[in-house]
Amino acid sequence: MRQFLAHHHSFGMKPFKINQLLAIGIFIGSAFVAPAQVQELRDAQDTRIKAFDPSKKTTYFTKSLFVNPFIGTGGHGHTYPGASAPFGMIQLSPDTRYEGWDGCSGYHYSDSIIYGFSHTHLSGTGIPDYGDLLLVPQSGTPKTEPGYLSSKGYGSAFSHDTEHATPGYYDVKLLDNNIDVRLTVSERAGFHEYTFNEASGKKFILIDLDHRDKVLNASVTPVNPTTIEGFRISEAWATNQHFYFHLKLDVPYQKMRLIKSNGQHKLLLIFPKETKKINVKVGISAVDIAGAKKNVEQEIPDWDFDGTRARVSKLWAKELDKISFHSPDKDVMTNFYTALYHSFLAPNYFNDVDGRYRGRDFAIHTLAPNEGGNYTVFSLWDTYRAAHPLFTLVQQKRTTEFVSTFLRQYEQGGDLPVWELAGNETECMIGYHSVSVISDAFTKGLLAYPDETINALINAMIATSTFDEFGKTHFRKNGFISTGDEPESVSKTLEYAYDDFAIYRMLSLYNDTHYGKYLKEEETYLHSSLNFINSFDPTTKFMRGRRSGQWFSPFDPSEVNFNYTEANSWQYSLYAPHAIGLLANMLGGKDSLEHWLDRLFTTNMKLSGRDQADITGLIGQYAHGNEPSHHMAYLYNYTNAPHKTQLYVDRILKEMYQNAPDGLSGNEDCGQMSAWYVLSALGLYQVAPGNPYYELGRPLMNEATIQLENGKSLQIKVSGNSPENHYIQRVIVNNEALNAHFVAHETLMQGGTIEFVMGKTPNKSRSAYPHAPTLSELPNKKLPVPYFVQGERVFKEKMDVNLSVLFPENYTIHYTTNGTAPAMSTPVYTEPIPITETTTIRAVAMNEYGISAEVTGEFVKQDPNISIQLGATYANQYASTGDLALIDGIRGNKEFRTGDWQGYWAQDFSAEIHFNEGKELSEIYVGILSDPKSWIFFPKSVQVEVSFDGTTFQTIDKRQIPMIAPTETAATRKELQFRLKSTATVKVIRIKAENAGKCPDWHLGAGNDTWLFFDEISFF
Repeated sequence: MRQFLAHHHSFGMKPFKINQLLAIGIFIGSAFVAPAQVQELRDAQDTRIKAFDPSKKTTYFTKSLFVNPFIGTGGHGHTYPGASAPFGMIQLSPDTRYEGWDGCSGYHYSDSIIYGFSHTHLSGTGIPDYGDLLLVPQSGTPKTEPGYLSSKGYGSAFSHDTEHATPGYYDVKLLDNNIDVRLTVSERAGFHEYTFNEASGKKFILIDLDHRDKVLNASVTPVNPTTIEGFRISEAWATNQHFYFHLKLDVPYQKMRLIKSNGQHKLLLIFPKETKKINVKVGISAVDIAGAKKNVEQEIPDWDFDGTRARVSKLWAKELDKISFHSPDKDVMTNFYTALYHSFLAPNYFNDVDGRYRGRDFAIHTLAPNEGGNYTVFSLWDTYRAAHPLFTLVQQKRTTEFVSTFLRQYEQGGDLPVWELAGNETECMIGYHSVSVISDAFTKGLLAYPDETINALINAMIATSTFDEFGKTHFRKNGFISTGDEPESVSKTLEYAYDDFAIYRMLSLYNDTHYGKYLKEEETYLHSSLNFINSFDPTTKFMRGRRSGQWFSPFDPSEVNFNYTEANSWQYSLYAPHAIGLLANMLGGKDSLEHWLDRLFTTNMKLSGRDQADITGLIGQYAHGNEPSHHMAYLYNYTNAPHKTQLYVDRILKEMYQNAPDGLSGNEDCGQMSAWYVLSALGLYQVAPGNPYYELGRPLMNEATIQLENGKSLQIKVSGNSPENHYIQRVIVNNEALNAHFVAHETLMQGGTIEFVMGKTPNKSRSAYPHAPTLSELPNKKLPVPYFVQGERVFKEKMDVNLSVLFPENYTIHYTTNGTAPAMSTPVYTEPIPITETTTIRAVAMNEYGISAEVTGEFVKQDPNISIQLGATYANQYASTGDLALIDGIRGNKEFRTGDWQGYWAQDFSAEIHFNEGKELSEIYVGILSDPKSWIFFPKSVQVEVSFDGTTFQTIDKRQIPMIAPTETAATRKELQFRLKSTATVKVIRIKAENAGKCPDWHLGAGNDTWLFFDEISFF
């Protein structure tokens, strides 16, 4: 997920122990079993695992025993351990960290201080929103400032030895004040129980509305000694978050102190010294206080903490019972059920019990009685890959509710969600992957909507895909996105192509039964779904950035730069999940695809370029800790070595998931990381949602049963399973051999039995079996655009320009050098084009069916009288055209990620421009950039000197540039002008620029080094 830059922490990890969970008591039926009563359960644990029969109904606590909510709370998992209902609106959890990338969930296992307990948290994201309404129980002397801002502030030490969590429940002892805390929830309300073990001193609860997000408006109001109400409207990543609450106490406060100085929004509740226990119920809402009150009154009507806990435990039991999974390995069982648990934490309900919700237009709407739920937290760049396909198997009703939510958001906000949070479209990450979720649900028969609704969905998909934003127009007009038009151009080209495939699949299926209503659109989206071919460089066999017709260079496939989204070329070059057959042909066939994958998983090449904390979980250059790699191990099924899918899936399952706090290899990302584990552990994975087929992989369990919502069940048996036997020998579906590497969704929904027979060595005869349906050929009318073989744009005396096109035997290339548009009548490219002057070449590919989009190449002849010597070292990922970039005549705009700027990290800058024969000048311009969000600051000063004899220099001017204010964070380009007193013949220009120093105190990266960016140095 998109992350912000921050410091990272190292720490030791403590594995979860099932005995810890048993020691706090569990539920059987609706009865709470105290710790003294669980010895028999503890002794029987191993026996129960071995005898676990997924085909029989078990007491509902069984699967919850295998959920370890602390998995992912360490490392970079970014999960929280607190209490939440399945897909619940409330996430009641401890807060141990106020800020920082590894504090995005509010909690990190390495921390030792709990500051309080807030009611909303995000699971596994790379952004630190939420943390609404922090409650801080205290005794003795009250503290109202947080400990992370004041050494005398609130916050208590805690120990993991006295901290426990199960689905829907959390408890901990606050050591400083000796307070026992228990938390549980309903879907829209939270229940706190505070037990004060110290007899002396008054007892307090601080209500802090200032915690974490920037508060735009807030109020906390005591209604009576047992009731507090309030709200806050806050801004963070989501810029307009509405949060309302209704809080009830079972012990009236004795006094209260409202704290409003310095813009604070806090309330201190004071209780008598003799108070032993305080229960607190909190209803929350995004609508209003009345909605929050209804939510808590309906969902937690009494003061029965254990009863509330029993109810949420039943909700989790119902969800976890959807898959009965049996392995003799307790860690595998724990990893599986924790992954299933994490998969069901989001998206979150976003409507009150009365059906009201805050829409994307921020107005209040009401659901019709039959509309189900309205939801938020759609991390779609992550979750479309595995989480939503998992939902189409075991959360089908919710899937239709998600799609209905998408349509409402389109109607209210004008586009389908990309990354929606709390009614806000953040536009974070890339693609328009809501169309993947919609198409996948439609192609699997889940959307039993009237035609009017289906047409509304189709229109919303088409509209969202064609908005003039984020390079979409360039993608459609040119067949790819140029680096100069949009950052992350390669990733956007590839993911837009997949999204268009999802639209194509839905249109195709709809047309089959509706008389070809969208035939023109179907062909359009089929063709645009193949635009990924225009990012493929046949010479290197990698997906590369393009400046129109030219490849971005210098090129290093391991380099992390802004041509890709949180990745490099290794991790995106096989991203055509809908057209693996065509991609294999582009590489040279099945064996070439296998060889490419082998290199991916075995290369010793290290990551280079910009630091990207998301790229983790490396096997070679495969990065399981981030989503672009997630389908790659399954691509061996499209080669002559499908057994390597089983080999690498087995390795990923075992190496990248552990029963420990740092047991996830990367951000959990709202269930995606966990859903990959769930599907893969079952032996299934869908490479291209919208294409309703699942790849066969490597099942981990001995047996599993999936309870389908159509009333049927699917049993998956694994014979000969062991850690060593990770190769499929044969697959049998309902007593018939499955001679393929995939199984259709339709087959799974019919229920019955799938049996995997495993062995220690590969069954090579399976290599002849067919792979899943995929796009394998280019339609005649789909023409790839040509490209210039060389990436250089600047030459000295002459240059031979080479043109080519994918599958060159199928097309002719026509070009011009005189500025006119290429056509059938213009020259046909047959040999390199010699040029001796600055030249623009325009080119197209043609066949008998049509003409491709046009590309251009601008080739600049270097003035032989001019040279440049750099006195600083630019970063390779911000090299632009190389050493001559600052005098190549090509100016960068204010978007530094387009590849036209040259970047210098943590150093001053200097350069000398030499004129062999001297040059008459009167003005000198220096292009500089500021983009503080990316740690790019204007220089502290820029000095220009000139030499008339090539030896001695005189200063023209030294321009001081003040550090920008916190309010001036937008990207800004400046062109500094320096004037000579009169026109003179200059032999050398010397530019000196002083780095801005460390990031200022107000900056997210305060104290860290900064960038200087330059382009262009010009003179007249």
